[in-house]
Amino acid sequence: MALKFTSLQEFYAHGFDTVIDVRSPAEYAEDHVPGAISLPVLDNEERAKVGTIYVQDSPFKARKLGAALVFRNAASHIEQNLSHHEGGWKPLVYCWRGGQRSGSFTWMLQQIGWRAEVVEGGYQSYRRLVNAALYQRALPHRMVALDGYTGSAKTEVLKRAGLLGVQVLDLEGLANHRGSLLGDMPTPQPSQKGFESAVAGALMRLDPSRPVLVEAESSKVGQRIIPPSVWEAMKQAPRIELQVPAAARCRYLVAAYDDILSDADRLREKLAPLRAYRSGAVVDGWFASIAAGDKAGLTKALMAEHYDPAYRKSRTAIGAEVAARVEADALDEAGLDAAAARVAAVMSSL
Repeated sequence: MALKFTSLQEFYAHGFDTVIDVRSPAEYAEDHVPGAISLPVLDNEERAKVGTIYVQDSPFKARKLGAALVFRNAASHIEQNLSHHEGGWKPLVYCWRGGQRSGSFTWMLQQIGWRAEVVEGGYQSYRRLVNAALYQRALPHRMVALDGYTGSAKTEVLKRAGLLGVQVLDLEGLANHRGSLLGDMPTPQPSQKGFESAVAGALMRLDPSRPVLVEAESSKVGQRIIPPSVWEAMKQAPRIELQVPAAARCRYLVAAYDDILSDADRLREKLAPLRAYRSGAVVDGWFASIAAGDKAGLTKALMAEHYDPAYRKSRTAIGAEVAARVEADALDEAGLDAAAARVAAVMSSL
């Protein structure tokens, strides 16, 4: 009998040794249960072929071909990927809807003697639980936002505070983005669903009775939208404001964003659309700094003419309470550690 989960907390507390996603690689890449391994019983091309036959020719022929492919691929996984497991191994298996793909694979595992079970409703039931947690209900967690002008090293301070025992939700890490106009990482961002799975998984590991430190963001991190329940909690969160001199922020940004500051063509591509918001003369000034290879000059101008005004405008609009201000004169290793320690001390008092 398939296992039915009624909450995300229950799903994550499933108690199985391994979660196996038997959907196609493309389905897995878009989103999957955090920690699940991919053992597709139909690859992308096979799944498309079976679906085409089902629609255009005969459901019976499609099921017959699908069964042959599923059992062939499943046998390969058992021989190559799963042969090291002992008899007491307990895997939990899911596919798209909890149908033939996961059912067939689970049956094979059970026949071997492994204590395999299948998720009722498959990935779709899991996705409904994520949607309910992030779109339909208020978060039980109490958020505290770490705020400050661009270049205040909020992400680094957040991570270091986490090492000191503070509960943190690292949205930029989960979104694989540095959270600004020039914040793209070398590797792509996860899909929106993948981002939401990562956020939900991170939240489920946190204690709702203790405050959670999150970096103050806009409603998007790169191209990923912060889920509504998280965004609402962030808008209402009291703030710990990092106060860092402009010169220190500039030095930090030049080092942290050296990859894109060294790519003139990419810089111009990113900054050109800002002509609609900042004057042409301002953007031309940025372009002149790019042409001259003046990374510090460009960074200083971007802070003064774009990032800082945008920050002031957004904070005025939100109007959030500032619970504490933490000063950091420098953002070297010692300065970052000291700032994180002060943030941790504030968090312990909230």
